[in-house]
Amino acid sequence: MLKRFIVKKNERAALLRNGDFERILNPGRHFFFDPFGELSLTVWETDEPMLDTDVVDYLRQNDPAEAERHFFCMELTEDEVGLRYENDVLVEILPPASRRFFWRGLTAQRLEKVDLRAGAALPAEMVKRLLQPSLRGRPVLGLNGVFIAPVPAGHVGLLCIDGVQQPLLSPGVSAYWRFNRDLQWELVDTRWQTLEVSGQEILTRDKVGLRINLAATWRFADVIGAFAKLAKPAEHLYRELQFGLRAAGGTRNLDELLENKQSIDVAVAEHIARKLAGFGLDIGGIGVKDIVLPGDMKVILAQVVEAGKAAEANVIRRREETAATRSLLNTAKVMEDNPVALRLKELETLERVAERIDRISVFGGLDQVLNGLVTLAK
Repeated sequence: MLKRFIVKKNERAALLRNGDFERILNPGRHFFFDPFGELSLTVWETDEPMLDTDVVDYLRQNDPAEAERHFFCMELTEDEVGLRYENDVLVEILPPASRRFFWRGLTAQRLEKVDLRAGAALPAEMVKRLLQPSLRGRPVLGLNGVFIAPVPAGHVGLLCIDGVQQPLLSPGVSAYWRFNRDLQWELVDTRWQTLEVSGQEILTRDKVGLRINLAATWRFADVIGAFAKLAKPAEHLYRELQFGLRAAGGTRNLDELLENKQSIDVAVAEHIARKLAGFGLDIGGIGVKDIVLPGDMKVILAQVVEAGKAAEANVIRRREETAATRSLLNTAKVMEDNPVALRLKELETLERVAERIDRISVFGGLDQVLNGLVTLAK
């Protein structure tokens, strides 16, 4: 009995007799005499990787020339990474110890091996190709094996490979192989930064509870030195600011704190300079933003201030009254000894009265007017 098999142009097939591999069939029509129905066919598409590695291994062992004619073999050791190209376009990153087989056909396959022992960093040209995979016409598979470290301006990158501190990464983009190594990465801001310590509950020396808000500016002076001595420099600085603030507030009375807030700034700055010396941190400035008193203490202080201001106003008023009385007494003494001055005062008084009267009829002369005013005054 004659059996016909058809293999398409984008396919390859394996002829099996009783389930056992016999040979590879190329595209076309194939006729075989099969009276007992022992022949069958397994078909693969040539644009997909060959996943049946047993067939490939059988051919490579028993018919290497046939295997070479049909398959492009990609095999990597434990210390190699593979860059697979299709028609000279990077399409996949193969991890170490990979075994991949592809059909030889219309797509030209190429493998580029990278020795991981030569270094962890990727070449700059390759980094550019991997930087924006979503913008490529075809995505690159296996990018999870590459660690990309972008460093913006004003920052540095802190990289440890297998626990060993690497030189600081300057602004730019670099990439490293994740395979066969442990990467620890941290992005560090080297610009001036603001750290606020808000709502710190402080008990003053005279047992008054209040809250103080503090702000400090700081930056890294020695990034590697700071992280070598401190696991989290910013958190360590925050705690030391807390300790310094509590020490400065707890040794002063409420009046001292309210009258001179700068004393707290100086005390906290001295504490920070003493505690953080040699830790690679620069402190630009420390200042108290505000002091928040409890509600009942605010009422008491308001009453104290009001009473003080009232007393000051009373003193000023008494002082002005005394000065006015002394001035009148001096004027009276001058008039008593000088009739001309008394006459001028009388004329000045008459002038003020005349300013408020529209019409004045004078009988008996100026002396009569003056006598009349005196009579009215009585």
